[in-house]
Amino acid sequence: MTTTYKLDYESPIGVLEIIGTQDAITSIMFTDDDKKVNLTNAETPKVLTECYNQLDEYFKGTRREFTFPYEFKGTDFQRTVWQALRKVPYAKTGTYMGLAANIGNEKAIRAVGNANGKNKLSIVIPCHRIIGSNGKLTGYAGGLWRKEWLLQHEMNFKKF
Repeated sequence: MTTTYKLDYESPIGVLEIIGTQDAITSIMFTDDDKKVNLTNAETPKVLTECYNQLDEYFKGTRREFTFPYEFKGTDFQRTVWQALRKVPYAKTGTYMGLAANIGNEKAIRAVGNANGKNKLSIVIPCHRIIGSNGKLTGYAGGLWRKEWLLQHEMNFKKF
């Protein structure tokens, strides 16, 4: 059985709970906690502190891509969608329809939206960059206000 570890990152838009093993990050999700609960200690794997530091750089506007090891846990279809999400550039947006076309299945718009909603690697797999075909913000597990904040944050730092 693989041991999992947790570490919280206090972002400007709420606490992110980082979950991983010795080898890879498996989840980065917003919590309902107001303060960090899971703090760094002697047993915290390097991969979790690396993720924490890279998230910090992202929120400071100095990082656009993430390089720490992570792993997707989902169906083949979900993993295909998540791989396609990784290709949506920093400070740009895409649509569910465009994402479905990118994976070669234009009729799978709802399934793509569903897979997008099951992404457990918030920010790193940038599901916040996917908007409705009408240009409106739709669905985000962390809340639409966070999605709007993240998109504005990236626009503010796109020049650097």
